[in-house]
Amino acid sequence: MKRRVLESTASLKETMAGYYLELGQAAATKSAPVAWCTSTGPVEILRALGYKVHFPENHSSMMGAARTANDYMTRAHARGYSQDICSYLTADIGAFLAGETPFSVFGIEEVPKPDVLVFNTNQCRDVRDWYEFFGRTWNVPVIGIESPHMIEAVTEVQVDAIASQMEALVPPLEEIAGTRLTSDRFGKILNLSKECVDLWKSCLGMATHQPSPLTFFDGTIHMGPVVTMRGMREANEYYRLFQSELQKRVDDGVAAVAGERFRLYWEGMPIWGKLRELSELFAALATTIVASTYCNSWIFDALDADDPFRSMARASLELFIVRSEAPKESYIERVVREFSVDGIVFHDSRTCATNSNCRYGMPERLRERLDIPVITIEGDQIDLRCYSSEQTRTSLEGFIEQLEDRSHASRGADG
Repeated sequence: MKRRVLESTASLKETMAGYYLELGQAAATKSAPVAWCTSTGPVEILRALGYKVHFPENHSSMMGAARTANDYMTRAHARGYSQDICSYLTADIGAFLAGETPFSVFGIEEVPKPDVLVFNTNQCRDVRDWYEFFGRTWNVPVIGIESPHMIEAVTEVQVDAIASQMEALVPPLEEIAGTRLTSDRFGKILNLSKECVDLWKSCLGMATHQPSPLTFFDGTIHMGPVVTMRGMREANEYYRLFQSELQKRVDDGVAAVAGERFRLYWEGMPIWGKLRELSELFAALATTIVASTYCNSWIFDALDADDPFRSMARASLELFIVRSEAPKESYIERVVREFSVDGIVFHDSRTCATNSNCRYGMPERLRERLDIPVITIEGDQIDLRCYSSEQTRTSLEGFIEQLEDRSHASRGADG
């Protein structure tokens, strides 16, 4: 059985190429200020001020997908950055030290030099350390938001605290950009962002259908615009096209995985350098990964142009990654039921503890709570030294056999 490639992938490549080329041109010609921003950071403020925005995590995931990240990480390790911290960070710094970038496929020979670096630690502390390396290297300002973690329930006090930090970013960003943040422009960008994340949510939601028209692996490819282009009309235009193709698959009963037998949830980071390999493995097993924590991380339901700073703050705090164990488990339970999931795959990413939710008993608790099988595989988002294809294949094949045994037992009990 083979995986089915979505036709809109060609349009996706054109859309993303346009974004990178515009970014590279702005950096080369100084036609617009350039900001670096964390992927769940306050990009709407930056776009409303006219910045062209670079997302270093996206840059690192491209190196991971191209399987070049391991060529660079040792350079960062030699500068004193531990092998145990974020491999996105060490690969990105290492590639810079090597004078190389995956953007070269777009004719961009160096990463766009920023006028400012803007972080949000809702993801992890590493993003600040990452940005401060480049801030020191280029002597440019590093500003951002310090976020709480392990949040049980989002409170108004927390929202106010993050909103005030976001508002405090505006004066220095205005000064660097040489322009003022207007409510009209800010509102338009926020409306575009909200439309983008709503379209993305709708696309991912198509996987509730049986058979599913898309997989987690499709999601990791097609998430590019929602990560890098929120607030841009081109992103929304792409997702309307993507949504249309998925709807046609649903209407025609076309499955992303032919002969779909089992439906899984993927918890944790993608293994970028092994996406094709894993996609083909699951397709051969007639198994679809229909939902994930990762792809859903760019659904910001709270965004509201009528209350820009507080809604952005709330969206930042409602993210799965900043929540405590109880709301995380409740979220997974809801998705498992909504998407008719048969089992859960946890990815324990060696260098991303914040996005590895299998280290404090969650798999066992969910196994008991939901009465479905769970499995944990070891790896990393881009450091392939941490991943064994043979071991993973053996484990996943055994896991699918377990699902088959449960299915046979269930049919026997019903019969």
